[in-house]
Amino acid sequence: MKPLIVASTREAAGKTSLCVGLARTVGKRVGYFKPLGDRPLYQKKRLWDYDASLLYRLLKLDVEPEALSLGFDHSKLRYMYDDESILEALRERIEEVGAGRDGVLIESGRNLSFGASIRLDPLTISQLTGYPVLIVAGGDDQSIMDDLAFVKRFVGTDEATVAGVIINRVEHVDDFRQTHLPQIEAMGIGVLGLVPYQESLGARTVTMIADRLFARVLTGENQMARPVRDVLVGAMSVDAAMSAEIIARPDNMVITSGDRSDMIMAAIDAGGTSAIVLTNNIVPPPNVIAHAADAGTPLLLVPGDTYAVALQVERIESILTEMEDPRIDTLANLTEKHVDIEAITQLLA
Repeated sequence: MKPLIVASTREAAGKTSLCVGLARTVGKRVGYFKPLGDRPLYQKKRLWDYDASLLYRLLKLDVEPEALSLGFDHSKLRYMYDDESILEALRERIEEVGAGRDGVLIESGRNLSFGASIRLDPLTISQLTGYPVLIVAGGDDQSIMDDLAFVKRFVGTDEATVAGVIINRVEHVDDFRQTHLPQIEAMGIGVLGLVPYQESLGARTVTMIADRLFARVLTGENQMARPVRDVLVGAMSVDAAMSAEIIARPDNMVITSGDRSDMIMAAIDAGGTSAIVLTNNIVPPPNVIAHAADAGTPLLLVPGDTYAVALQVERIESILTEMEDPRIDTLANLTEKHVDIEAITQLLA
């Protein structure tokens, strides 16, 4: 059993998606561990990381869910462990999640520095354990080039073992290959994958938003996999909302107070609404709920006010939700086609 650290240069580079793709394509029974959780999810009276919950189900892990992370809070972990004991705890957990597995994917936090103050950043973990780091770089072309140049310049072999980089979500693969790939190779950085951007992977789903808002689902439980591409704050009159272009688009989400029955009914009847978020913890009248149930439109009840909830939704990034998420098959196909699976398999061997 050999661990491989999967890190990213910056937030939303697609690190978790890559872990999912690798788990489906490397042809090995791999374990999973995320030392420092950064997406807390309270589910079934357990606090665990959102990404860990997905990989837990996908890989059919036979350990307690709490074992997949050491914790979430920097100050609490700093109180619980010193430099030596945190390394010991790290190794024990990796051994636990890797028991009976051919390898372990260790997913770091949101960027290369996350967790550095408590020695749980990916570069420090690599330095302490000798485990190789696979870096996922994402963003626009110049951001990718800046990140890789920074890694090359300031991460020495005595600090971490960088096994290679996968460049993710590239919008113009041929242009990137011709313009930037020679420069990256000249840096001496091994490129193990060049994965194109796939629009379908960027869509948020109703389930994802409901989970992040800790929403109570009143109706439409069977329609929670719907995508959400546009958001309309329903604070205006119904006439103004109906004249707005966005309410006629497919896959929109309407956020409005639960006492706005007129707006709720209009959003349901518009036909393209993926879900309606009801704010202020106000439950609509029974006839409105029945109409939503008949139409199969999810109603999500949350305590916050309309504008605060709208800001929360705006900040929610697209992440995978369940094992049956159709995007998982897309990720597996992209990984198999555009990543050097043989090289990754050798790193886990």
